[in-house]
Amino acid sequence: MRAVTNRDSDRKVALDGFREAVNMAPAELEAWLATEESRSAGQHTGGRESIGHASGRRIVTLLRRPDSELSAGDLAHMRKVTGYVHRHLAQQPKGDITDTTWRHSLMNWGHDPKK
Repeated sequence: MRAVTNRDSDRKVALDGFREAVNMAPAELEAWLATEESRSAGQHTGGRESIGHASGRRIVTLLRRPDSELSAGDLAHMRKVTGYVHRHLAQQPKGDITDTTWRHSLMNWGHDPKK
């Protein structure tokens, strides 16, 4: 039996945070990313795909990848997703959020606040 290291602990924290933040299933997120609402939400530079939309595509891949195959870069992106979701949730607008850019942006990052 091998000893648990700080690296193992960091990995577990990243995985747990990601699983808590991302509440959309891979197929559900993929279907969302195919919509116009998804493509138009978020920060676009130079007419390119938004950062959140690109992140959503990577999240789908990460959700389907076995934990044992996750790289350091994958774990770093999981931490980025967790941080984004937590920061964005703290900025929830008043009123009905159903069809808001705020919700659409969060959904691009794999979190549907209506769930």
